[in-house]
Amino acid sequence: MMASRCPGRDLRNLRVSLYKCPNCGAEVEIFSDELKVKCPKCGKNVYRESIPSCIEWCAAARQCLGEERWKALQEDRASLFAKKAKADDH
Repeated sequence: MMASRCPGRDLRNLRVSLYKCPNCGAEVEIFSDELKVKCPKCGKNVYRESIPSCIEWCAAARQCLGEERWKALQEDRASLFAKKAKADDH
């Protein structure tokens, strides 16, 4: 069961950053609690740069987020690292 409120997160501290879509060049807003968003112009995923997230260090992250969301974020992180590694190889 998901926690009603994450003890380690204060929504008042949410930040937004602008990223450029690598596919079409449109500016995309990504909030600090998101790993990726779909570009509103072309629909491709835009990933934010990896910075430490509570899912990496918080013992309650799995319970707090809920199993489905926690797994999705883990998969997103793995996909992001794989894409960055592939890009670095070229």
